[in-house]
Amino acid sequence: MSAAGANVPALKTEVDLIVVGAGAAGMTAALVAALEGCDVMLCEGTGQVGGTTATSAGTIWVPNSSASQKAGFDDSLEEAMRYLDGLIPSGEGRPLRDAYLRSGPAIIDDLMRRTQLQFVVAGKHPDYVDIPGSRVFGRALAPLPFDGRRLGAEFSRIRPPMREFMVLGGMMVGKADIGHLVARFKSFTSFRHTVGMVLRYMGDRLRHSRGTRLVMGNALVARFYASLKDAGVAVSFDTKLDELMLSEGRVVGAHLCRGDQRVEVKARRGVVLATGGFGRNVQLREQFMPAGHAHWPSLIFEGNQGGGVSAGMRAGAAVDGTTGGEGVFWQPVSITRPKRGPSGLFAHLFLDRAKPGLIAVDTAGMRFTNEGASYHYFCQDMVERNATTPAVPAWVVCDAAFIRKYGLGLVHPGTTDLRSHAKSGYLSCAGSIDALALAIGVDPAGLARTVARNNEFAATGIDADYGKGSTEVSRFNGDPVHQPNPCLGPIGEAPFCAMALWPADAASDTGLRTDENARVLDANGHPIDGLYAAGNDMASAMRGAYAGPGTTIGPAMVFGYRAAMHAKGSPVR
Repeated sequence: MSAAGANVPALKTEVDLIVVGAGAAGMTAALVAALEGCDVMLCEGTGQVGGTTATSAGTIWVPNSSASQKAGFDDSLEEAMRYLDGLIPSGEGRPLRDAYLRSGPAIIDDLMRRTQLQFVVAGKHPDYVDIPGSRVFGRALAPLPFDGRRLGAEFSRIRPPMREFMVLGGMMVGKADIGHLVARFKSFTSFRHTVGMVLRYMGDRLRHSRGTRLVMGNALVARFYASLKDAGVAVSFDTKLDELMLSEGRVVGAHLCRGDQRVEVKARRGVVLATGGFGRNVQLREQFMPAGHAHWPSLIFEGNQGGGVSAGMRAGAAVDGTTGGEGVFWQPVSITRPKRGPSGLFAHLFLDRAKPGLIAVDTAGMRFTNEGASYHYFCQDMVERNATTPAVPAWVVCDAAFIRKYGLGLVHPGTTDLRSHAKSGYLSCAGSIDALALAIGVDPAGLARTVARNNEFAATGIDADYGKGSTEVSRFNGDPVHQPNPCLGPIGEAPFCAMALWPADAASDTGLRTDENARVLDANGHPIDGLYAAGNDMASAMRGAYAGPGTTIGPAMVFGYRAAMHAKGSPVR
């Protein structure tokens, strides 16, 4: 969608605050600044809002929130910091994490009170590492679903989810819907739920290009956009940052481009960079990611071209990254091969890896991790193994019985005929373990030994090698009715199946150095007056650690808020 053409208002030449990028961080900054009485220009380089946030789960990780307290879950600021200190023993970025934990709950409360942003505690949703200070309940907050019809014609401005996470060509499915869809012919409640969703979707397609029942990241983005409209903030679409304007060391505005227009816009209170990190910028990926990693698949929105990070660097900003880290946060993906259209990516987050009867192996046929670990740490182990034994892509191995019961990637539960998936190359199948190993380029003897060892673990219920089923998050995503371990099961029924998984970056860890108010800092640690960065343009406060669901969106919102308040002259304490 393009904003070019008639009836497009001219860009203002002076405002209080320019915000560049309409993802979670940028929309938070623009929304809060407007609510505080500032004249805000929110620029988005594409024709839709949401960026990578729109295709995410939309969860935010905010320990000790009011919603969690009201639900009766035990937590505290001290325990949350204890957890993060354990995850990040180097202490890098601790002032940012302290500001995040201290102000996060009140910031979310304020947004829920003054806008259409509404969250509910996700209940049981474990932190991703079992160490002192971690919690199983209460820290993950999920956005409430949103009816896209409330946006009218502006519904088309919401970036749609990835096609791999929609069914029937355009119907969104949330985590709570999956069980109903799988059990639609086994339970009247699930049947009624499924029929209701489908009928709603059929009605939507008479008027819209996709379903308007929005969940997860799409619901969060739509709630942001509706709130911006309520606050009188008009998004300037198809408007890109060309260069920051500096005067005596202070950022005083920006040169913006829309179509063939190049406009100088002054900003009395500064500029907030929230363009999504170095994202899809080829040069920055090569610069900030280890050799070879930049060419692996990416889940980051194609429109994230690194404009904010590049402009900040040209203005004298320092760049921070995790010492010895990869520069990004990972999610494992399979590369889909539809009959029509380009290939895509399916993120293997929680539906299959932790289930009993699946292992992940390198080219030697050896396991390298707890398959039920969180997506980031699963990939981190894959990347680490790849340094000594080829493991990118890694192969997840199971049997046909596993797929019938749990599905695998885009192969849905209940599938009995695997021929089309095998023909496309998405799935490999064979009548024996040796034949499967040869088909996927894995050592047959190594894979046979690994499968036999897995089957021994399945009988005892104890994974003596990597502890699958011993951690909270793996048990949470396993099969609760499977005994003796919800994550361990045999691989024994031909045909045997394998699927290639790649580490794909979903967010940046490396970014512009900032202080706790999101002010961008130079190499000497001094603030560049009038310049802020939030979201993935900002070096992550988590310094390569992935605490729990929503580790990137939560900080994006909190530091977007803190940036707006500091620019307005009322910094958050």
